[in-house]
Amino acid sequence: MGFTLVLAGLLASPMLNAQSTPAAALLALSKRDHTLAIVDPASLKVVAKVPVGNDPHEVIASSDGKTAYVSNYGFGAFNTLAVVDLVAQAPLPSVDLGALRGPHGLAFVGGKTWFTAERAKAIGSYDPAAQKVDWILGTGQDRTHMIWVSDDQQRIVTTNVSSGTVSIIEKSSARSPAGPPPGMPAGPNQAPPRPMAIPGGDWEETVVRVGDGSEGFDVSPDSKEIWVANARDGSISIIDLAAKKVTQTLAAGLRGANRLKFTPDGQHVFVSSLGGPDVAVFDVASRKEIKRITVGHGAAGIQMQPDGARVYVACTPDNNVAVIDLKSMDVVGRIDVGVEPDGLAWAVRP
Repeated sequence: MGFTLVLAGLLASPMLNAQSTPAAALLALSKRDHTLAIVDPASLKVVAKVPVGNDPHEVIASSDGKTAYVSNYGFGAFNTLAVVDLVAQAPLPSVDLGALRGPHGLAFVGGKTWFTAERAKAIGSYDPAAQKVDWILGTGQDRTHMIWVSDDQQRIVTTNVSSGTVSIIEKSSARSPAGPPPGMPAGPNQAPPRPMAIPGGDWEETVVRVGDGSEGFDVSPDSKEIWVANARDGSISIIDLAAKKVTQTLAAGLRGANRLKFTPDGQHVFVSSLGGPDVAVFDVASRKEIKRITVGHGAAGIQMQPDGARVYVACTPDNNVAVIDLKSMDVVGRIDVGVEPDGLAWAVRP
């Protein structure tokens, strides 16, 4: 009798009915359910949901597609990164960021998870191999929110919501001299100081004023431009990345703009807004809006499918993720990933 009950319980277990994680998967957060949904993009079905802790806002996958990192934000109430084994579909021990409160934006580059710490006005990187935060840099800006890191890890871009700025942070070749502190004479037998590398390297920050409420942004695929959605004034600022200057401001009429993403071919930009029913689409070459796609009562996270076939948009008020065909630019499906979806990411296992 006992064996029969145990067997019946096992057969009813959702783990036995769970499907394996596909080699290419869409990751979608539910802020209210505190879960990460793993979605098969072929069937648009959720294959598993994994708990990720309080107020999850952004998610990123490791380069090998086996691990996901989630920021537990809480406007500074929390200070952890949730970690998920995407193959086993199970939570791993979270990362305690200590005083780096309010983690939000995420990137995975060079084997490390890069993050913003909004309340701490800082950015940092977590090394999974060493299991520690190995680098921190203060931005001096209010609400440092989203982050982009170049493939060579020599350039970092962040948006700073309350300051209405973008920080362009570049690795410097500056070196500090060894020897006594400035003003203190060297000893008679002391050799002249030799330059020594600063631990972690040195960085130079250029702060670019954009529009009010600068939040969602993306760097063009050719790394020449930064497009920034300014939520409070509804504009889009275009920055020349090499010159580190705003070259154009588009009066886009997108108050509440939340996220902005280039299509993989760099020809179009999609902008979501929590303040309206539509996703706006811009032609990059002409700088003109070409379409508004109605997705619901507001939208947040945007994720481009790497092959350029679809774009996924988290419709937070409507509790689903809209699937948009990039050729027709029409909504072709909906995915139920949980209540109040937000951050989206793509995970690919070789």
